[in-house]
Amino acid sequence: MQVITTNEQFNEIIASEQPVIVKFFAGWCPDCTRMNMFIDPIIEEYNQYTWYEINRDDFPEIAEKYQVMGIPSLLIFKNSEKLAHLHSANAKSPEDVKEFLNAQS
Repeated sequence: MQVITTNEQFNEIIASEQPVIVKFFAGWCPDCTRMNMFIDPIIEEYNQYTWYEINRDDFPEIAEKYQVMGIPSLLIFKNSEKLAHLHSANAKSPEDVKEFLNAQS
């Protein structure tokens, strides 16, 4: 998963004509650490998406704009539009994440 480090990079990534997934996280977040432990096989399985991550604490204005209230959150973007949002409360297990991704296809 590539890390987004600037506002410009974020805007360029979400403008993609192919759907992309951006994971919002924070270094202090235990649920984010737990997600990191199971996400790699999911990234491989759902490789129709390009996966990115952004530290919510470094970009609070982006998190606010896209209503990221809890972390980790997975957001799917295409053509600069948010298509789907898996909120932190529903992102506790690999099954939760796969269910979310399967609902998008």
